[in-house]
Amino acid sequence: MRPAACADHFLRLLVTAFSRLIMMGAEADPSSGISAYLTILTHRQYLISLATTVGLSLVVSLVAVAIAGVAGFFLARQRFFGKSILVAILTFPLAFPGVVVGFLVIMLGGRQGALAQTSLWLFGERWMFAYSLAGLFIGYLYFSIPRVITTVMAACDNLDQSLEEAARSLGANTWQVTKDVIIPGIAPALLSTGAICFATSMGAFGTAFTLGTRLSILPLNIYGEFTNYANFAMAAALSVVLGVITWMALSLARRLAGGNLGASV
Repeated sequence: MRPAACADHFLRLLVTAFSRLIMMGAEADPSSGISAYLTILTHRQYLISLATTVGLSLVVSLVAVAIAGVAGFFLARQRFFGKSILVAILTFPLAFPGVVVGFLVIMLGGRQGALAQTSLWLFGERWMFAYSLAGLFIGYLYFSIPRVITTVMAACDNLDQSLEEAARSLGANTWQVTKDVIIPGIAPALLSTGAICFATSMGAFGTAFTLGTRLSILPLNIYGEFTNYANFAMAAALSVVLGVITWMALSLARRLAGGNLGASV
């Protein structure tokens, strides 16, 4: 079969599957008796889950871009002994599945984790954050930072440094050069990685499942509706809502980046 025919067949299969998912989400939810889409909009638990998932993903994306953007620019412009090893260490989390990332968070902030043992020794009580949104935030951030670092480093390597030299020759200070030359130059990379971090956090399941199934986020709600209650209509509706929000975020970032989303990844 020719590659074009294979691609066309795969696209049709994908459209058919997603169309079926959309139609299934329009079916009545057993608990409310109305469409699962309307149930999401009228029931507090689903609205809270939706808001929590979007808010957490947005904060993770912004913090990851802020921290890793600075680190990526520094690593791209500086030459020092051991740089390649440092870059390898910083990007190592890309090799971890979500379950491993969740386990690392537990080892850091769980009941037997490093923080709990240290606080018990110092203050006589265990401090924990692993089984909460704070732990989920740390896990998502740990997984997102390497994506931003590698993309920003590539964008900085392609940035025309003569523009910076010209700005300095005209009397611009370091902050002005950063604000007017460097940030606009790497803005498409920042937008693209921010959108990818958002999309990854929206749909991440392994880390959240490892940290606790009681967290109110969409991936865990979809899993619970599907496996615990056999509520296929609600699981389908939540999946469609998650997919639409993620697609809108990626489309907006692509538009703002001038159609370069993912080009530098």
